[in-house]
Amino acid sequence: MDLKKIKNKNNLVGKLVLLGCVIFFVAHISSCSKAGNASPTGLNIEYEVLNLSPDILPVSLFIDNKQVNSSPYIFGVLQGYFYVPSTDVPYQIRSVEYSGTTYLTRSDVLTSGAKYTLFIVGALADKSDTTIFTVDTSRTPTPGRGKIRFVDASPSAIGGLDVLANDSLLFKGVVYQKVSGYMELPVGNYDLKIQPTGTTTVIKELTPVTIQDGRLYTLYTYGYTSRADTAAFNAAMITNK
Repeated sequence: MDLKKIKNKNNLVGKLVLLGCVIFFVAHISSCSKAGNASPTGLNIEYEVLNLSPDILPVSLFIDNKQVNSSPYIFGVLQGYFYVPSTDVPYQIRSVEYSGTTYLTRSDVLTSGAKYTLFIVGALADKSDTTIFTVDTSRTPTPGRGKIRFVDASPSAIGGLDVLANDSLLFKGVVYQKVSGYMELPVGNYDLKIQPTGTTTVIKELTPVTIQDGRLYTLYTYGYTSRADTAAFNAAMITNK
């Protein structure tokens, strides 16, 4: 028996085993690092951006200096929720046209399992551009009911707005940039009317609006009562759950 050959063979096997252990260790460290920084499944946080500023033009959301949206956020178009890749702050709204220009910044603490909406409001022209940040989770409604709340994102509504559901007052005096609490409504169809607080003048009507069992909704206004173009006063609904 050639002892030298056996020894060399054992050394080779030992080196191969050691190399395999090193590769496994490096891969394990790398995967742990990635999971800790950017795992949508692990974070389980849903987020959406709604651009309601008529002159800010298309924008993108950057998290940890990386763009997270595949399509730009344009005025009045709701893209829906997505899972955030990271909670590293700040969250930055940057111009698409003027690459690298940051318009707005948020540093909110986000909680696992929650949903959030970032409303971009105001105008660049008069430097009133800002954001409204909402937490879109709430306790499950009573069986047979849904929940609805109201966000006043219209710069024209500085005196407040009232919302009526089938001619019954639902929200009263919600001023610009304010968010009401969720209110329960029995399931069914509703005629929602919006009017300036202190008046009976209906400036927007949504009908029919269906409230479903166990669902959460956000009614929001945007635009200007003084305009008749695409930036005119308007209202729409988000299904939060």
